[in-house]
Amino acid sequence: MAAPLRIGILGAARIAPMALIRPAKQVPEAAIVAVAARDPARAHKFAAKHGIARVADSYAALIADPEIDAIYNPLPNSLHAEWSIKALEAGKDVLCEKPLASNAEEAQAMADAAVRCQRFLGEAFHYRYHPLAARMKAIVESGALGSVQHIETMMCIPLPLPRDIRYRWDLAGGAVMDVGCYAINLLRFLAGAEPEVVRAEARLASPNVDRWMQADFRFADGRSGRITCSLFSSRLLSIRALVRGEHGELRVFNPIAPHFYHRLTVRRADGTQTERVPGDATYTHQLRAFVAAVRDRAPFPTDAADGVANMRGIDAVYEKAGLPRRGG
Repeated sequence: MAAPLRIGILGAARIAPMALIRPAKQVPEAAIVAVAARDPARAHKFAAKHGIARVADSYAALIADPEIDAIYNPLPNSLHAEWSIKALEAGKDVLCEKPLASNAEEAQAMADAAVRCQRFLGEAFHYRYHPLAARMKAIVESGALGSVQHIETMMCIPLPLPRDIRYRWDLAGGAVMDVGCYAINLLRFLAGAEPEVVRAEARLASPNVDRWMQADFRFADGRSGRITCSLFSSRLLSIRALVRGEHGELRVFNPIAPHFYHRLTVRRADGTQTERVPGDATYTHQLRAFVAAVRDRAPFPTDAADGVANMRGIDAVYEKAGLPRRGG
């Protein structure tokens, strides 16, 4: 067997254990070998807790390490472009947490850097790698629902913590950036096309920082779409997708983290079918796919090009809501 892909982590982020460290225990083709953080003491504590052998003195030292093949970037949104580009230029492949950047211009710069440096850049929309995602898409494309008329996605979670980085303008925070990027990505995925934003309404936690957003879309072929997302609203928790066609509808409860629990339901005039799709944790599927993309150039659906397209959708929602895009 080939030696495992050696991955370093930028930042002692809360998401890293679930998104990468634990999955790596199930994926022998990958190994987490080093971490760096702004606070060295925090990095050492993180490494000791999670069994990571080495701590780099800085982000720059981590990406310059010749014994690291790839970088996982879970830094705040405002730092995704800067440090992903630096990692690519250092010869590392990069898995960057969603959203790919602060805005589409930054995302395009990242994609361009990946091409220029002949390295791989992927965006960590983990749900796309669980078999449920393929099953949803297959149902939509099978014709079982008839001609699709409307697609709706929703991701609302309770995060009433105003000091959390996801509410910080300077770190490119906001509901659309955090949970709405999932809703937009899922809408685009199920539609298989890029939408136009026709309406967007925001509720703010602070100037320019949305805690709730709803946006309506239309597609060139006449289909309509809607996303609703929130970090703090009267709807505490709702993660779902709806595809309505002329002959029936598809409803999916929890398409984002189906390894915890999910339910897929198809309703038609001739009956209702409910199923669950088996699979490992979404992050485990994603890590396998990332290794295959780096090592074998296997398809990785949420690649840099898809990330740029998703950021364009995010920017357009903010513009239609009368808010500035993140990152200035």
